[in-house]
Amino acid sequence: MKIYTYPSKEARHRVQQIAGRDLGFKKKDLLAVTRILDDVKNNGDTAVVRYARKFDAPKITAQAFRAADAEIAAAAKLVDRSFVRSLNKAVRQIETFHRQQLPKSWMDTRRDGTLLGQVVHPVGVAGVYVPGAKGGTTPLVSSVLMGAIPARIAGVEQIVMTTPSRKDGSIDPHLLVAAKKVGIKAVYKIGSAWAIGALAYGTRSVPRADVIVGPGNMYVTLAKKIVSGTVGIDMIAGPSEILIIADDTADPVHVAADMLSQAEHDVMASSVLLTTSKEIAQATARQVELQLAQLTRQDIARASIKQFGTIVVVPDIKTAIDIANDLAPEHLELIVEEPFNLVGSLKNAGAIFVGPYTPEPVGDYIAGPNHVLPTAGTARFSSALSVETFIKKTSLIHYSRAAFQKDAADIIRLADIEGLDAHANAIKVRQKK
Repeated sequence: MKIYTYPSKEARHRVQQIAGRDLGFKKKDLLAVTRILDDVKNNGDTAVVRYARKFDAPKITAQAFRAADAEIAAAAKLVDRSFVRSLNKAVRQIETFHRQQLPKSWMDTRRDGTLLGQVVHPVGVAGVYVPGAKGGTTPLVSSVLMGAIPARIAGVEQIVMTTPSRKDGSIDPHLLVAAKKVGIKAVYKIGSAWAIGALAYGTRSVPRADVIVGPGNMYVTLAKKIVSGTVGIDMIAGPSEILIIADDTADPVHVAADMLSQAEHDVMASSVLLTTSKEIAQATARQVELQLAQLTRQDIARASIKQFGTIVVVPDIKTAIDIANDLAPEHLELIVEEPFNLVGSLKNAGAIFVGPYTPEPVGDYIAGPNHVLPTAGTARFSSALSVETFIKKTSLIHYSRAAFQKDAADIIRLADIEGLDAHANAIKVRQKK
């Protein structure tokens, strides 16, 4: 890896190159996804079957979309006990964290004659999308947990999941066991943009969702972007990213491993190290090369590191913090001597991992906070998937006659300024009475 020294022109350009990395959408992709969604909207199950047969399971039917109770029951016998123990631990810890996010309804009567408040309700149906590699061979269990647990805590009555099936029309048993554990009512064997379309518009086999959450490939992300507004979504998420701030106390073996933990996701993933130590920078670069050779997904990781992997030597920690706040990374690790001293200065990040024994995968699987996080700089204004993603807040307003009379003249005056006579008249007719 090439090492840059900040604030050289070359280093600034490299940082801006990564900051300017977009989601990679092309016009042809947008047109293709739009056609798929229109097809699903107009033709329902017929369209979904056609796409699922072409890309996933050649013999699947609409009647076989939903995983049967027998298949879910059989899945429990196909996973080992150590997986179940780890699953149960992850569920407990993710639930504990997300329970703290649950908002409450409230009412305020401090102004005489008025009752003002907010009533909290969950959405009716939540759709959880769980991605898979080609053929549905990668059981992303953590995506099941991170999507469904906050929905369940929010009080959503019907949680459904879609995920690509394997070629034989089956789903990895680890996914089915996880889905049952977190209260998912139905699992549908469909993926990509047609799954998002089915959840957004509803078909004879797949219920229409009120909110769709979960990560996915470019087609899934584009589909969610297009249907947003028809349904709620969690976010428009791009490729994964990590930024590490390290000083001379950091272990370069750890730093390199953490950079590669994101690089193996996607060739578009970015891995950035900002360090005050030239020695740590050089040692980390060597470690990246050594560890790359050991990875099963080394081709993906190598391409990611080449395109969007960067090591920058900065003059001081403050400069690193300023760059981090500009980049607003999805994952931000602090591997420095006094990491908690920096937390208050870091304003823009999806999640902050504090200290040398808090690598990003801790957050991916088991710590508790959600791992569906804003990417591509959107942490400047957005947050992680949470219980509130599945919540609606309705305002509650009551005025007594006396309270109404007290505010009437002001309402009329404001309505007149806006030129809205009917608004003013709705007040005046009550004044006359």
